[in-house]
Amino acid sequence: MTRKKALVVRGGWEGHQPVRATELFLPFLRSNGYAVRIEESTDVYADAAEMAATDLVVQCVTMSQIGAEQLAGLSAAVVSGTGFTGWHGGIADSFRASSDYLHLVGGQFATHPGKEPCERVGGQEDNYLPHGINFTELGREHPVTAGIEDFELNTEQYWVLHDDLIDVLATTTHPAKPWQPWHRPVTSPAIWTRRWGAGRVVVTTPGHSLDVLENPNVRTVIERGMLWATRTASAS
Repeated sequence: MTRKKALVVRGGWEGHQPVRATELFLPFLRSNGYAVRIEESTDVYADAAEMAATDLVVQCVTMSQIGAEQLAGLSAAVVSGTGFTGWHGGIADSFRASSDYLHLVGGQFATHPGKEPCERVGGQEDNYLPHGINFTELGREHPVTAGIEDFELNTEQYWVLHDDLIDVLATTTHPAKPWQPWHRPVTSPAIWTRRWGAGRVVVTTPGHSLDVLENPNVRTVIERGMLWATRTASAS
């Protein structure tokens, strides 16, 4: 039997601990029959032969930049059936200057609202808010999220700009507080999938820190997302 090939690409802003975060999921991939290759830059995306042989890309690269050849290689691979997945800033806040990347993923981090100004002390915790992850009707039936109940987190709550081609599996709602400039609650996608050519994209926005990634609900979604996004027989 030919083993599935997973490519883990990590780097960018160190605040999201790309090495330690991706290491959490390597045992899962290997135990599910994947041969895993790890790269510390996006240069591999420009290797057409390598990308054509890859069944799944797991990306954890926050911010940073991507070259035209690298992005073209990633996009071509997904269109041809390579799965693409990741969490939090590693996929939803990557390559801010690339509109073509945003088009591929379908949603982009805009902000994570913070605590009331008088409660802030100057650390990352200033942006940790209690909030719910609420599944849509589609999410209650989708293989990535079926059987998981709505749950609560106390971490960064992503406000995402997005288009209508994504299939939203879960949402999160940002309340309107007196110190904030918006005037009504805003609901953002928290977990979504996207069909792109023959490929499947899965984005999970929770995952700022290791403890969030180890939350059983978040971890289950990410791991199921890896399996679902992986190249299918019809896309081979």
